[in-house]
Amino acid sequence: MRLEIPEYRFDLKAPEFQKTDDEFTIWFLEGVLDKYPTYVECLMYLGNAYTATGMCDKGLEVDLKLKKLRPEDPLVHYNLACSFSLLEMLSESLGALEKAIDLGYNDLEHLINDSDLDGVKGENGYKVLIHKLKKTSKKNV
Repeated sequence: MRLEIPEYRFDLKAPEFQKTDDEFTIWFLEGVLDKYPTYVECLMYLGNAYTATGMCDKGLEVDLKLKKLRPEDPLVHYNLACSFSLLEMLSESLGALEKAIDLGYNDLEHLINDSDLDGVKGENGYKVLIHKLKKTSKKNV
């Protein structure tokens, strides 16, 4: 005897399920963080989702929270530098970028090509940090 499982179609009418993919992702991640506010991986995804949808102020809030939770994580400081740059907070961006490099961030190619950092790329401090990263990279080869 074979058990047949019925096929169900769901027609979800709740407004939460009428969102675009990005809106739904943000709604979902915010819901997870309501229950687990220090869930670092979820915060990182949410920060990226905010930034990708143009909500840079909210992305910065998330990055600042991550900085408190993971003060020695170079990627957290790198993302913070990107958020500051997008909000035209250039000296803060350069400071966070320097901290990321000091903590071990070493993806020079990504740093150079990351459009989130376009705001600081014309700054002398940026050029100094690129030079510093190049020197550090050569020492590690």
